[in-house]
Amino acid sequence: MARARVAFVTGGTRGIGKAISARLRTAGYQVAAGYAGNDVAANAAADELGVMVVKGNVGNFGDCARAIAEVEAALGPIDTLVNNAGITRDAMLHKMTPEQWNEVIYVNLASIFNMSRNVIEGMRDRGFGRIINISSINGQKGQMGQANYAAAKAGVIGFTKSIAMENAKKGITVNAIAPGYIDTEMVSAVPKDVLDKIVSGIPVGRLGMADEIARAVAFLASEDSGFITGSTLTMNGGQYMPS
Repeated sequence: MARARVAFVTGGTRGIGKAISARLRTAGYQVAAGYAGNDVAANAAADELGVMVVKGNVGNFGDCARAIAEVEAALGPIDTLVNNAGITRDAMLHKMTPEQWNEVIYVNLASIFNMSRNVIEGMRDRGFGRIINISSINGQKGQMGQANYAAAKAGVIGFTKSIAMENAKKGITVNAIAPGYIDTEMVSAVPKDVLDKIVSGIPVGRLGMADEIARAVAFLASEDSGFITGSTLTMNGGQYMPS
């Protein structure tokens, strides 16, 4: 009997990440959800979803190696990696501090290398793997006050294409998803007048739902997506359509 696939979702206990963890669990995966510091939310997600939770700093290579080793010892080799963890430290460039720049680059971009590097050799040895990187609409079009975030999320797309080329012959696909504005706690906290203005600029007339992103992740993680690699799936309700 074939073993259940194992998935590791970074930032997997809240928001979009929690929806991804839930969707993969429903699809039959054994799921590990990474988180940075909110123990209450992590424990709640573990109880609600039946997933393993792992605390760590995705911006630190050694911490990623340790977390992956813990997951593989408990659940088995990681077949699917979802790089979802991300933060914002918004400021206009003329006011942005080196700390604001570096923190976002490490958590949002360096983490993609840190996690992927620690699973890629095993995936290559086994001849199968799925890496799904969560980018952003703002990595495609830019955004005022988010030079750090937009640079990191644009970098995710370039990384995705390169690693897809390197590993295609080994049965590994690497894809990105670029969500627009999604109805999460963070977006819901935006003042109503600002949020109304955002929604007015989305052709479908609403925010996206976290589970819509999660369903796309589940498809890209599945056997059915084996001919899709190096792609960026734009999911923003028509707000921005890259050529």
